[in-house]
Amino acid sequence: MARIKYYYDTETCRYERAKVTFSDITLNLLGMLSVALILSIAIVFIYNTYFDSPTEARLKKENKELQNYYLELQDEMSEVNNVITALKERDDNIYRKIYEAEPLPATVREAGHGGVEEYKEIMEKGLHDKKLVINTFRKIDKLKRQASIQNQSFDQLMQIARENGGMLSSLPSIQPVKNKEHTKLASGFGMRINPFHKGRVMHSGIDFAAPRGTEVYATGNGEVKFVKDNSDLQTGYGNYIEIDHGFGYVTKYAHLGEIKVKKGDRVKRGDVIALVGSSGGSVAPHVHYEVIKDNKKIDPINFLIQGVSDTDYHQLLNLATHENQSFD
Repeated sequence: MARIKYYYDTETCRYERAKVTFSDITLNLLGMLSVALILSIAIVFIYNTYFDSPTEARLKKENKELQNYYLELQDEMSEVNNVITALKERDDNIYRKIYEAEPLPATVREAGHGGVEEYKEIMEKGLHDKKLVINTFRKIDKLKRQASIQNQSFDQLMQIARENGGMLSSLPSIQPVKNKEHTKLASGFGMRINPFHKGRVMHSGIDFAAPRGTEVYATGNGEVKFVKDNSDLQTGYGNYIEIDHGFGYVTKYAHLGEIKVKKGDRVKRGDVIALVGSSGGSVAPHVHYEVIKDNKKIDPINFLIQGVSDTDYHQLLNLATHENQSFD
């Protein structure tokens, strides 16, 4: 039942029944519609702000997955770049120095490749973030180019190695003791603290700490050039061996215990030549290992090649660069 409205008439001093006109009904209806419209707009706005439609939810999920894939791709490219950089360093600083070949010029390694025209097809597509896609393609192309150049460099080095087969077998290229975990390298080449007077002096080799009696190996083919055995001196190299590998290379193994070879013996890489000791000026059992090229002592770390991966080499290099106390 409709509610009847009254109003007080001051002239008649009576309550009179209010009459509802068409305009009143229209205004009331318009007011209700306006309120309903405003509420609807507010509800839609809130829903769109805090809730996703099925299509938006799907697209956001796909976008998040693409972002994750992109980050994984960036990590993969970073790892590949690190590997190529490590190969480049070993190529320039080890392999080419050993074979006395000139390092590849930076202009060759960093040679440009392609331009805007190469990515024209991507530019014409209606992608939201074209720059991101193009930069990723450029990084991949650069890695492919660097890998190709490095491969060509190794092909060149392999040709040099084939032409110098005797040199390849004679080069000192393994560690003088078993070191599978690559943790026995105790002190490297360069300025180190002397264990006796504690002053900084030139350490002309690298020290491999190992228990007494550990086998010591020839690091390359050659002839035993010098043997010093049964030394009672408490200073100097103690018992030591020198092997002449030819091509200007000589290796020295010092502070040995028992020596297994004599002067004039021909040895091959991996032959046991002595046992670890602590003779001469030594504070603990170890092998002091030197590489000499054309009568000049050089860093042996650059010759730890065979049986050593890039990761292993960087581990050994890290140990060798610590300016700690040497064992002799």
